[in-house]
Amino acid sequence: MSTQPALAVETVDAAVTLKDGSTRNSTASVRRRGERYNWPLTLLLVLASVSVLVPLYVTVVMAFKTTAQAVDGNAFSLPAPFSIDGFVEAWSLTDFPRSFTISILVTAGTVIGSVLLGAMASFAISRNWNRRLFKWSFFYLLAALFIPFPVVALPQIQLTGLVHLDNPLGVTILHIIFQLSFSILLFTAFLRSIPAELEESARIDGASTWQTFWRLIFPLLAPMSATVGIFAFLASWNDFMMPSLITSDPSLQTLPVVQNIFQTQFSNNYNVSFASYLMAMAPAIVVYLFTQRWVMEGVTQGAVKG
Repeated sequence: MSTQPALAVETVDAAVTLKDGSTRNSTASVRRRGERYNWPLTLLLVLASVSVLVPLYVTVVMAFKTTAQAVDGNAFSLPAPFSIDGFVEAWSLTDFPRSFTISILVTAGTVIGSVLLGAMASFAISRNWNRRLFKWSFFYLLAALFIPFPVVALPQIQLTGLVHLDNPLGVTILHIIFQLSFSILLFTAFLRSIPAELEESARIDGASTWQTFWRLIFPLLAPMSATVGIFAFLASWNDFMMPSLITSDPSLQTLPVVQNIFQTQFSNNYNVSFASYLMAMAPAIVVYLFTQRWVMEGVTQGAVKG
């Protein structure tokens, strides 16, 4: 009887000793063998991926085909030979440099405005949450998420015309306004996770509210600012309805609208039309590929900490 407790102690010690070695590995392997795949969800993800990748593949291969290859009825065949004639014609037909520059300016203004205004408004709301005015202002701004642009399109068109903002500047301002609700929602959730003691320490050192925000709070908002900026970029760059309705001068339209204007001139030149589509969506794809990590980190931090 005296040896059994000793053996038990030795077994426990061995288990502790082997916890970072074979014991952990064997337990992990048992868990892996016991796991079950969620086949319905996996199948759904595969179908969703195919629905995106197949059109993207067709767009790329059609853009690099000649006109004769583009109308041969085989959209999935590889270009033979590769041709950039479609890009050259689309570049000159749609005046790509001009429309691309306008899209860049509108999108950059939207991103900067959404980040700055969203951060400042969220800081004021989160730090004055106990005041009724700020709390109801937050709910009022969130209510705008449920108002789509087509519902208020006609009064917006009339108002921008009256104040002479029926141009890319007016489109930029409207983009910022319609993006502000979502930006404030993300920023407010993130700001509530920042301890108030940091601001109190800055105030003790003599910093004003303005200095506290720009020197302390705004740098801490960098992950969420990246997330808000990326969402604002994608929403502004891909928007078609608002620029087409607000901008009165066709020569000042953004890329999506210009492509629609020249759609009839593409005729059966599918390689030209697909080359134009590829040039228009390439910046958004590149931006998202390089910044998707910040999108997921920002949303996760706002959801968990808030």
